[in-house]
Amino acid sequence: MDNKFTAKDILEKDFKTGMRGYNQDEVDHFLDDIIQDYEAFNKKIDQLMNENKRLRAELEDAPRKQATPAPGTTNFDILRRLSHLENHVFGNKLNNE
Repeated sequence: MDNKFTAKDILEKDFKTGMRGYNQDEVDHFLDDIIQDYEAFNKKIDQLMNENKRLRAELEDAPRKQATPAPGTTNFDILRRLSHLENHVFGNKLNNE
């Protein structure tokens, strides 16, 4: 992200004074607030970029979990496995009652 101004640019900016110019103390106070905002924004951007980098690295290092059945697996195979699992879990409970 490219900013037009840095906090240093704002701090070092000099304005010419005119006959009916702005109150210099008021302008300086306002610019000081802007500098603080710039510094806070830059700090937050750095934190978010580091977090983004960390999360991307975690994602790349995470083991790949298979979300879809293995190639060649049919719906019948999945239903058969589910049936065996139900019998194992619930069948034992029904037989023990």
